[in-house]
Amino acid sequence: MRGDGNMESNVPWSIALSQVLSLCALLWWIVVASYYNVTQKLRSLTQPWVTERVIEDTPLILKIQSFHNPFLDILFSALSCVVSVPFYTAFLPLLFWSGHCKLARQMTLLMAFCDYLGNSIKDVVSAARPSSPPVRRVTATKDEEENAMEYGLPSSHTLNTVCLAGYLLHYVLHPAAHRDAIHILAGVTVACLLVGLVSLGRIYLGMHSVIDVLGGLVIGLVILAFWLTIYNYVDNFIVSGQNVSAFWTALSFILLFAYPTPELPTPSFEYHTAFNGVTLGMVIGVQQSYPQFHHGGISHICRGQLPVLVFVGRVLVGIPAIIIVKFCGKALVKWMLPVVANTLGIPIRSSSYIPQLNSSVSGENNGSQKVFFTPQDSFDVDTGIRFLQYAGLAWSAVQIVPPLFALLRL
Repeated sequence: MRGDGNMESNVPWSIALSQVLSLCALLWWIVVASYYNVTQKLRSLTQPWVTERVIEDTPLILKIQSFHNPFLDILFSALSCVVSVPFYTAFLPLLFWSGHCKLARQMTLLMAFCDYLGNSIKDVVSAARPSSPPVRRVTATKDEEENAMEYGLPSSHTLNTVCLAGYLLHYVLHPAAHRDAIHILAGVTVACLLVGLVSLGRIYLGMHSVIDVLGGLVIGLVILAFWLTIYNYVDNFIVSGQNVSAFWTALSFILLFAYPTPELPTPSFEYHTAFNGVTLGMVIGVQQSYPQFHHGGISHICRGQLPVLVFVGRVLVGIPAIIIVKFCGKALVKWMLPVVANTLGIPIRSSSYIPQLNSSVSGENNGSQKVFFTPQDSFDVDTGIRFLQYAGLAWSAVQIVPPLFALLRL
């Protein structure tokens, strides 16, 4: 019995050791990849070939765009919003508040995973989008204008839609073994139709070439297949694992460094920073409040346990609450980070959030990754601000808002 007790007491230490070793392995990879210029070598191998394919695809893009009309412009622009950052900002909290907590956790993690891998590949290859002109590029929203500043391969919209539709299809059909062939066929048809329309829309809008879309499709299928094999293990770790908050905090910070430097600066790293923060906030919030608000027995809107009017009330209360937390958190970290950096003697700059710091780096744009700095360089404090405000946003959605619902009897 004493031996068994010693064995059980050693289990947490073995888990902690494995977590430390995994983080050290990631740090080792960052150092090795930087020392041997892995990003530049991969770019030299892939960029010329992809660029040639993009040029060859131009006649086909122009042929597809020859069918343009206002209706198709609106349709494909609307579809492009399905996997945009504003969509996730609203969609993921609604999943938590409707009782689909496991689905919400998995969708958050999967989208962050897709965003990191997709944008990393974009910035490694650094292949341009189709040239405009002659291609007509339609950017109906500010979000699309920012997307147009990224590199092309792979198409993030295609990649994300494959994973989003595929996992939702799996979530709906997997637990119901009694589903007949008609339900399965209908679900697969809808998923394929959505992926096809989004993919075609990226070409029609002049945002991507055919090779970009095909790359997004293939990479998305690979990510989806991998995720379907590990998602239960990841979810069990988040809700009942050891040292979850500490491990994920360290992992999130390291992932800010484990990102390739693009040939020229793009918004891709900013998107990764935001999703990285969202994931951290979600994981910490769920870990701390899972038994109270996120377990499998909570009220579920699709089972009729959560009335629709109550869910509407949650939305009306929850959305303003997380928006307030986001803006208050942003104001707090904008004040806090410069104070901490100055106290520690860290040179900082700001590209947008703190105007008084802009003058110190006017005209400086060397294309280096924002999060790194050398003795001659400075740290872009916007990275930390963005990371912390999105972490606060997600944390409030899963830990601050649910007690508010309980207080209001929602």
